[in-house]
Amino acid sequence: MTRTTCPYCGVGCGVVAESGGVKGDAEHPANFGKLCVKGAALAETIGLEDRLLAPRIEGRAASWREATALVASEFARVAAEHGPDAVAFYVSGQLLTEDYYVVNKLAKGFLGTANVDTNSRLCMASSVAGHKRAFGADVVPGNYEDLEEADLVVLVGSNAAWCHPVLYQRIAAAKANRPSMRIVVIDPRRTDTCALADLHLALRPGSDAVLFNGLLTHLAAKAFDADFVARATSGSDEALAAASLTLEKTAEICGLAPGSVTLFFDWFAKTTKTVTLYSQGINQSTSGVDKVNSILNCHLLTGRIGRPGMGPFSLTGQPNAMGGREVGGLANQLAAHMEIENPAHRDKLARFWNAPRVAQRPGLKAVDLFEALHDGRVKAVWIMATNPLVSLPDSNRAREALAACPFVVVSDCVSNNDTLRYADVALPATGWGEKDGTVTNSERRISRQRRFLPAPGEARDDWRIVADVAKAMGFRGFDFAHAAAVFREHAALSGFENDSERAFDISGLADLTDAEYDALMPTQWPIKRGQTAQARLFGDGAFFTPDRRARFVPVTPRPPKGATTCERPLTLNTGRVRDHWHTLTRTGRSARLSAHVFEPYVEIHPEDARRAQVAEGGLARLTSAQGEMIARVRLAPQQRRGCVFAPMHWSDENAAKARVNALVAPNVDPISGQPESKQTPVTVAAFAAGWVALAFSRERMAAPPADYWVSGRARPGWRLEIAGVEAPQDWENFARRTLGSEGDWIAYRDPASGAHRFARLIEGRLEACLYVARDHVAASHQWLADLFAKPALDTADRMALLAGRPREARADDGPLVCTCFGVGRNRIVATVAAGAATVEEVGALTSAGTNCGSCKAEIGNLIASRRLVTA
Repeated sequence: MTRTTCPYCGVGCGVVAESGGVKGDAEHPANFGKLCVKGAALAETIGLEDRLLAPRIEGRAASWREATALVASEFARVAAEHGPDAVAFYVSGQLLTEDYYVVNKLAKGFLGTANVDTNSRLCMASSVAGHKRAFGADVVPGNYEDLEEADLVVLVGSNAAWCHPVLYQRIAAAKANRPSMRIVVIDPRRTDTCALADLHLALRPGSDAVLFNGLLTHLAAKAFDADFVARATSGSDEALAAASLTLEKTAEICGLAPGSVTLFFDWFAKTTKTVTLYSQGINQSTSGVDKVNSILNCHLLTGRIGRPGMGPFSLTGQPNAMGGREVGGLANQLAAHMEIENPAHRDKLARFWNAPRVAQRPGLKAVDLFEALHDGRVKAVWIMATNPLVSLPDSNRAREALAACPFVVVSDCVSNNDTLRYADVALPATGWGEKDGTVTNSERRISRQRRFLPAPGEARDDWRIVADVAKAMGFRGFDFAHAAAVFREHAALSGFENDSERAFDISGLADLTDAEYDALMPTQWPIKRGQTAQARLFGDGAFFTPDRRARFVPVTPRPPKGATTCERPLTLNTGRVRDHWHTLTRTGRSARLSAHVFEPYVEIHPEDARRAQVAEGGLARLTSAQGEMIARVRLAPQQRRGCVFAPMHWSDENAAKARVNALVAPNVDPISGQPESKQTPVTVAAFAAGWVALAFSRERMAAPPADYWVSGRARPGWRLEIAGVEAPQDWENFARRTLGSEGDWIAYRDPASGAHRFARLIEGRLEACLYVARDHVAASHQWLADLFAKPALDTADRMALLAGRPREARADDGPLVCTCFGVGRNRIVATVAAGAATVEEVGALTSAGTNCGSCKAEIGNLIASRRLVTA
C-alpha cells in the first residue's frame, strides 16, 4: 500500500494505491477518503500503451547519452550565439515541485534567462497578481475547513461540482448538516454547481467587477470594519471612490434583477462568516486581475480574512500550480517567492545557488513566448508535461510558432500528442505512480506524490532529465541523488535570509532525512524552523507589503477585448467537463470516463439554436476570427441567451476540428498575461452532414477520411463517431480502411436509403463494426458492446447485427450519468417516473450517486426536469 496524491485538480486529494486499485486516503485532510470519479478511475489510466519509453531524435530511437548531449549543446550554442533569452522553457502544473525547482535553477540561475513559463499562466496568473497587489504575496489565506465553517459560501466563476468535485461535496455535506448555511453561485451559466445554490446570479459575461464594486459600495454603508481598515490596510478611500455604484445601476449593467442583487448584497453584509470561492470564470479574462481585486476589496473592507469561516479563496486548477509558483515557475518570478525585479532578491539567489548569471528581468509569458517562437526571437524551446498546441489560445498560430522554431525539445510520458509532432528531441518522462516528489494544493498544503510503479522503459524523472542536461553543460550544483535532496535545497532557500519578509517559508522542513521525506505527512505552509505550520494567514492583520498593510486596489471595470457583433453574435465560454481532464492524455485512456461525455459539444440556449438553425443532437460549426471547430449540439434552457459553452479537451489526436482554443483570441490581461478564454465572439451554424457513421472495434481505428470524427475508448475497445458532407464512392473500401481488413466480412447495403452496415469477424468473434446512415445511427451502444463480449456470434446474432437492432426487445440505459456504477439517464428517468423524488431515493434504487457523488447534481437536474414535465 502506498499513500500518494491525485494528479488532477488543485484540491490535492490523498490517494491510497494498492494491488486492487486506488481508493481515497481517509487520513488525508483534503478529502478524508473521498475521491471524484476521475480520481477513482486512476488505476484505469496507468497502462503502458501509448507511452514514450525511450528518447527520440528526429523520430528515431536514441540513447540518453546522445539525447542529453544534443539538448545541452544546442541550448548552449543558441544562448552563446543569440543571448540567453533566445532559449525558453514551457512547463506545467503537472510537474512536481522538485521538477519545477531544477528547471528554474538551470534557466534563471545558470543560463540567465527568465523565459520559463507554465500552463499555470492559463489558469492562475490573474489570481497570483491580484494577491500580490493586495497582500504583497501570492498567498491563499484560508483552508478547506473554512468552507465548512462559513455561513455564506459565494462561488464566482467556478463550476466546482465538475471541476473541484470533492470540495463541492464537502460544501454540500456541510449544508446538509447545517441547512441555515447559504450558497450563492455567480456564473452566466446555470451549471451543476447551481444545484446547491440558494441564489444563482446569471450575470452578463464579464461584469463580475461591476457586481463586486457595487457590493463594495453597499458594504461601506452596511458592514464597514473601521478598526480593521484603519489598522491593517491602506487605499480604501480610493477604492470606494472608483467603485461608487448604486444597487440599481449594478443590476442594470450586470443584467440581473434588482431583487436578486439586493438579496445577495444583504446576505453578504449581514454574514460575518463568508467565504468567496473563485476560479477560472474570474481569472481567464483581460481584466482578471482587477476582478480578483474587486473580490479582495470586499473582504478587506469587512475585515473578513484569515479567521475561521471567512476569506477570499482562489481554487487552483492544477495539482501543483501552487508548488510551481513556490519555486518561481512563472516568467515574472524567482524561486522561493523572490521577485526578479528586486536586486536584493537576485543577489540572495546568486549567493545561495552560487549561480553565475541570475536572470535580470522578467521573461516572456506564455502567449508572448509563443509569439517570440513565431517571429524567431526564441530559437530553442523545451516543453515539459503539457500540450500547449491544444491548450493555448489561437492554437493554430501556436502550431505555426512551434513549426518555425529551429530546435524543439519535448519531455512527456505519452508517445504522441499534438505538441510531440513538432519535437526534434522527445524525452521519456515518468508519469503519475512512477514519480516521486511533492505537490501543493489550493490551501497551501504540501503532500507527497510517491512512487508505487517502476519507471517503464528508459523513462526518467523530469528533475533528473534537467539536472543531467545542466551537468552536460558544465554547470555545478545539480548533483541531486534523490528527490529528497532537491526538496531540502528548495526548503532551505525558502528560509534563506527571509526573516519573515516573504510569506513562503518551509525552512522547518529543510533538514528532513531521506526517510523523513519519504514519510512526510500533508502539511501547510508556512512552516518555519522551530515552528508549527500555519493553517491561516493575515488573521493578525499583518501582510507582506513593505508597511505590512493590505492594499485596496481601485478597480475600474473594463469590457472584454472581444465584443460580439452582427457577424459574430454569440459569446463562447470554454471549460472542463466532469469526467475528463485537460487534453485527454490521461482520462482518455478510460472507457468508463469517456462514456459520460464522448464528443465535443456546444451548449446553446434553444432560442439561440432556433436562430442559428441548429438542432439537438445535430452538428454545428463554430467560427471565430481565429478559427473554427465542429461540435455536437446540446440545447440548454439553463444557458444564458447570447452565450454558448464548449469544452476544451479534444485535440487533433482524438478528433477532427474539435480544438476549442483554435477559436480563442490571444487577448491577455495586461498585468498577469492570462488569456481571456471565456469571451470569444463566435458564429454558430449547422454543419450540413450528408451522412453519419458509428464504428466500434477491439483495436484503435485509423482516422477516417471525413469532415468530422471523434475517437475514444469504449466497450469493447474503441469507438468512432463520424460525419461528412460528401459520401464516399465506395463504402466497402471506406469500411476496410477504417476497421481493418483481416477476417471475415458481413455487410448490408441499401444505397437508396443511405444505410450501410459492415462487420468484421475472426473465427466467429466480432472484431469491428460500422453503421452508416443519412442522419442518425440508432444502434444501441450497450447492445453492441454485449455482442463484442460474446466468444462467437451465431446466425441470429449476425442477422441482428446487420439489422442494427437486438433480436429481442431490451431496455437501453441511455447516456451515462453515474460513471461509478454505470447507470444511464434512461434508467434514472424511469426510476423518477416510478416515484423516486430525491437524489437519495434514486441512489437507493439504482446506486447512482452513492459513491463519489460527482453525478448527484445531474441526477437532481433530471428529477427537476421530470417535475416540470408533469407539473
